[in-house]
Amino acid sequence: MTRPYATPGDPLPDRRRKHTAELLAACAGGLIPWTVMLGMTLPSSRHVYEWRLTWVGFDVLLIAALACTAFLAWRRSRSVILYAHATAVLLICDTWFDISLDAGTKDIWLSGGLALLAELPLAAFLIHRAHSLIASLPWSPTHTSVGDTAGSETDPHPDKAPGHQRLRTRGY
Repeated sequence: MTRPYATPGDPLPDRRRKHTAELLAACAGGLIPWTVMLGMTLPSSRHVYEWRLTWVGFDVLLIAALACTAFLAWRRSRSVILYAHATAVLLICDTWFDISLDAGTKDIWLSGGLALLAELPLAAFLIHRAHSLIASLPWSPTHTSVGDTAGSETDPHPDKAPGHQRLRTRGY
């Protein structure tokens, strides 16, 4: 049984938060030996058969993430916060792969330039804007609890929060 909102003194949100933190800590701990094993066993180079498909596919994913983030920003949806973070992570991953795979080649200059002048600044901007939006949200007690659904308004009392930006959900 799920409850849409936690009540004061309800231990469920704290228990969920604790279990989530434990799961993430266990995953991080489990990745340490896996990463060490990969570092010791992976070959230093490998011939790749679907290089073009891999990079074009990743760039299509990045285009979709950027477009979704822009669309959600225009719609003033609070979901833009999640998409902005995801898009920033994709930009950072793109930078990492470009630089690490171009190291030792003449293409490193282009990869480094794109990273410093476009990809990393855009990622930083998206993270900053997402955190600014989170900070500007009115956090009333009924909207900080577990179960805040995508269909609820983030500003339930517009008269009491005149300085807050109105973010909507589901495009209304």
